[in-house]
Amino acid sequence: MTPADLSRTVLHAVRRAVDEDALRAPVPARVRVERTRPGGSGDYACAVALQLAGPAALPALEVARILRERVAAEPGVGRVEITGPGFLSFTLDAPAESDRAVLAAVREQGLAYGHGGALGDEIHQLHHAREVRAAVTAQAVFRLLVAQGARGRTTCEQAPDPDWARLGVTVNAYGTPPTPLTEIRPVPAGATAGELLERLGPDAARWGLLRAAGHDRAALGPELLVQSEANPLFRVRYAHARARALTRSATALGFTAEAAPYGEGPAPYDRAARPLLDLIADHPGVLLAGARHRAPDRVARQLEAVAHAFFDFHDSCPPLPAGDEKPSAAHRARLAVAEAAGTVLAGGLSLLGIRAPEHL
Repeated sequence: MTPADLSRTVLHAVRRAVDEDALRAPVPARVRVERTRPGGSGDYACAVALQLAGPAALPALEVARILRERVAAEPGVGRVEITGPGFLSFTLDAPAESDRAVLAAVREQGLAYGHGGALGDEIHQLHHAREVRAAVTAQAVFRLLVAQGARGRTTCEQAPDPDWARLGVTVNAYGTPPTPLTEIRPVPAGATAGELLERLGPDAARWGLLRAAGHDRAALGPELLVQSEANPLFRVRYAHARARALTRSATALGFTAEAAPYGEGPAPYDRAARPLLDLIADHPGVLLAGARHRAPDRVARQLEAVAHAFFDFHDSCPPLPAGDEKPSAAHRARLAVAEAAGTVLAGGLSLLGIRAPEHL
């Protein structure tokens, strides 16, 4: 069960409780589940009972009890606990099955993994100043919103800078629009699009403009062009290129990826795979949060975390056999995780408007 599956399962439980008249409250459009924080209980947690307590005129703990019995009966959910004032904490059943479901979803959806229709009922107009960071941020937010099913357009206070097109920026209209809008106003870059393109090129310029949170100053120095692990953009793109190289090499050796259960491998293999698998599973939630909060920097940081976990996994559990070693089920399973990581990296970079080269 993926986080998105769990969210739908909880929402279904709310609908059932309302239909059965066990709960009298409006059914929310969506339910948010989050990975449990350190020290917490279970794999995921949800605050929907606290959200519904007021409309239902019931204590949050009572709402949580009503929902717990309905969620606990669903396939893939091992245990549901009530913690604190009414949080629901979920422990998923059969983690190997959940891992396979995540890897299968990545393989099936490709670069669209993590896209969805959660914001399908929303229409947005993103309005920004005639400033390069605001323009690039608005375009990235627009991409994230569209990936979650929303519709909208971007507008600028004045006629756009012609150099913006080289950064992948499209402005639908300019001038002050008469309709309600969402202002996109990050800390200005302090340079024009032309200057950034000349110094950094389009990919490094976009990464530098989007990596920092909007209220922080963007780092736009020559370090963005350094070809080393110290440069997060290089590390992310190199991890993607390395994942693609693994697939090519495996094909040359005559084997392909297969999402086998990780519980069957040695313990060190499981420990090395777990952080990367968790980040891949969390990717759809990160994209949705980035869209909702107008924060493409969240996506950039997620990609950095995936790249870091990929190299840890790659070094601990090589997906390719060495020397006279024959390809095994473990190699096929490791390759499946590596390929999924590469797909997540390419998809995330695409949403930020940055190329993911096959070779570096």
